[in-house]
Amino acid sequence: MTSRLRHPDGTPFRDLNHNGTMEPYEDPRLPVDDRVEDLLGRMTLEEKAGQMCHGRMAAGDNSFMPSGAGLIAERHITHFAMIQVPSAGTMAAWNNHVQDLAAATRLGIPVTLSSDPRHGFTANPMTAHTDGGFSPGPEPIGLAATDDPALVEEFAAAAARELRSVGIRVAIHPMADLATEPRWARISGTFGEDADRAARMLGAYIRGMQGDTLGPDSVACMTKHFPGHGPQAGGEDAHFAYGKHQAFPGGNLEYHLRPWEAAFAAGTAQVMPCYSIPTGSGLPEVAANFNREVITGLLRGRYGFDGVVCTDFNSLTGMELPGVVQLPPRNWGVEHLSLAEQVLMQLDAGVDQLGGETRPDWIVDAVRSGAVGEGRIDTSVRRILRDKFRLGLFDDPYVDTDAASALVGAAEPRLLGRRVQLRSLVQLTGRAETLRTLPEVPALYVENIAPETAARYGHLVDRPEEADLAVLRLTAPYEKREGFLEQHFHAGSLDFPAAELARLRALCASVPTIIDVRLDRPAVLTGLDTAAALLLGSFGADDDIVLDVAFGRAVAEGTLPFDLPSSMRAVEDSREDVPFDTVEPLFRCGHGAVAR
Repeated sequence: MTSRLRHPDGTPFRDLNHNGTMEPYEDPRLPVDDRVEDLLGRMTLEEKAGQMCHGRMAAGDNSFMPSGAGLIAERHITHFAMIQVPSAGTMAAWNNHVQDLAAATRLGIPVTLSSDPRHGFTANPMTAHTDGGFSPGPEPIGLAATDDPALVEEFAAAAARELRSVGIRVAIHPMADLATEPRWARISGTFGEDADRAARMLGAYIRGMQGDTLGPDSVACMTKHFPGHGPQAGGEDAHFAYGKHQAFPGGNLEYHLRPWEAAFAAGTAQVMPCYSIPTGSGLPEVAANFNREVITGLLRGRYGFDGVVCTDFNSLTGMELPGVVQLPPRNWGVEHLSLAEQVLMQLDAGVDQLGGETRPDWIVDAVRSGAVGEGRIDTSVRRILRDKFRLGLFDDPYVDTDAASALVGAAEPRLLGRRVQLRSLVQLTGRAETLRTLPEVPALYVENIAPETAARYGHLVDRPEEADLAVLRLTAPYEKREGFLEQHFHAGSLDFPAAELARLRALCASVPTIIDVRLDRPAVLTGLDTAAALLLGSFGADDDIVLDVAFGRAVAEGTLPFDLPSSMRAVEDSREDVPFDTVEPLFRCGHGAVAR
């Protein structure tokens, strides 16, 4: 830990460079910009280049990630995205450990830890996590279903408190992307199809995370994926080569920029461009991570954004988990260029940080070869350091491990998360009258519900023909794909397989049946809407919350944040970039809200 000293006038400071004197960058009284300029002038090229890498890290000892000590001390890297958080206490202790490593370096530049979302129900190694014991609400698409900006801001602020308590100071979220292509596998991370509702939710989320201004009590938002990732060609995701292209048959780029305007108005600190090529948008057809017109022209020029721009992760080298998987780079549209040329292209585009990369020597080589001036590097490092100072990391990067263990997953944030889960549920069809003829303790048949939870609502039976009521929780349909990463992405058809639909309809015909479908994408529910006694849509909710609605103990107040199509043919005939473009949808965006 860096020594805490006092200036002769009594001002306490951290002696980051170990010389016993309060240098301007160590002086907490000075304006942030003055501290940044002083520190920047003391840094070597290698130290500057290290700031421009945003690597990955797992809390605790592990065999599949590079050593934090080596990356911090030898490569001068001080930004890491957490991919593994065993518990709040472990994470808090790990933060303090890496801050000690940073404090021992020449200038004592503190580490900034970041994370993909951890407050929902989605576990995908590349997009969202459920480990660490954080208090879950619904997925962001469920936050949109509440259509309540004040509630979303409250939930985001509570999530930020948990993240901050363990040392995570940058949220690699929210997503400003729009769900105009129903097949896309990442819709659960968006705020829906309606640009106006998404803008309201996005602004509220950023305000909850960051506060009115970025400061020591903030978690900085890295809003993604500029200029909008939603209109993926055929709904395929750009993590994979077959999903590298977007599609704009409706010429609708401006619609996808509308949520971004709300993000900028709310003061998002950072931005991440998307992997994909904005094919047909009128922008140059190379991936946004390499696209000067996207970053310098549109983001910095049109919108005046002067915060940190970090590429989506591993666009240059891919990612290797030894013995598990080797993922290729997502360098779409520039695959033919050498690695050195791709790095230069990203720097020329206006990128500040290389997401997922831990090779600052690429940047050093680019400067020493004369291809890039050191002034260009200074521009990016200035932005990066500014956020560290604004977040208060130079003055106190440490956290209280006991306080973190007590806060994360405590009763108050968990109750808030459950309240938001309930508010997100949507009643699609059905009436409460179904329950009025049931015995006081009904014979209950359930699927995909924890038996110990279901037993609180009735007597469990093994076969539907023995039941007074059936309650089923289903996942929206998708096509299972091979591959370590692809299996985590729900893509392809939105139709239930014919045999499964027939089974469900037969079950509904034999016993009154309540069906809840987790809508991580807009499922085709045609046939179930007329068969189920009650049809619900959820976006991440505990079993007992769904059962409370099913049994009339609570009311589903959410509204659909997207259209539900009536058929896959309608989806296939729709345009990827145009909202509400499927013919005769089964349910319209906004459907629900049986009571408010």
